[in-house]
Amino acid sequence: MFLVAGCSSGEGPAEAAGGVPVVEKGALTTCTHLPYPPFQFERDGEIVGFDVALVDLVAKRLKVEQKIVDTPFENFKTGAFLNSGECDLAAAGMTITDDRKKNVDFSVPYFDATQALLATRKSGLTSLDQVKSRRARLGAQTETTGESHAKKHGLDPVAFESSDAVLTGLRTGQVDAVVIDYPVVQGWLKDRRNAAEFSLGRPIETGEQYGISVKKGNRKLLAAIDRAIREARADGSYDSLYRRWIGPPPQGSS
Repeated sequence: MFLVAGCSSGEGPAEAAGGVPVVEKGALTTCTHLPYPPFQFERDGEIVGFDVALVDLVAKRLKVEQKIVDTPFENFKTGAFLNSGECDLAAAGMTITDDRKKNVDFSVPYFDATQALLATRKSGLTSLDQVKSRRARLGAQTETTGESHAKKHGLDPVAFESSDAVLTGLRTGQVDAVVIDYPVVQGWLKDRRNAAEFSLGRPIETGEQYGISVKKGNRKLLAAIDRAIREARADGSYDSLYRRWIGPPPQGSS
């Protein structure tokens, strides 16, 4: 997988297999926001992760190679990079919301998500109610559903640009706890140092589902994405990717 930091510089617009429009010939250009393990992150000079592998299945179907463009997460809400022809799709551990649906079209859901509270062990915090009652400092990634959920709970979280920055903020004492997607926390706690310093609070069930977004009206690409997701769930390849990047799949996930 190769990464481009700015706008696509291909010949586009062009078409992939089946007459699916793409912004650059021979490529399926994905906008994402790095890093966000285990969904997309850099390892040994390569962009990898669950979302990356899933979009690779779409690219294979379209007989092109996936190309990744790193963009600010706040742009995902407006879909501006899709409308401008910078990318064909966006895959960034992004929750499907009614607000975002106003600007982009979403694929069928590909991941059921929950939020998690991670706190320093010395704080003893286990819930957002405790964060609020103790007036503790809470952090969240900007423009995410975790940040929105915290605000709906009456909190004013410190906003961080990326998931890495969220963890750094917690580690350096800028905040006492953070709210972020549970799979991200799972990855953090695999590190022994993180597991020793931080503790996982009560699950925050929000009923969220992730989707891949495309420019409004891009029906051919959306159909190809939906077909790839459904086939992956049916043939077992989805579960295989899930085990590799996240862990044991929930029962009944296929």
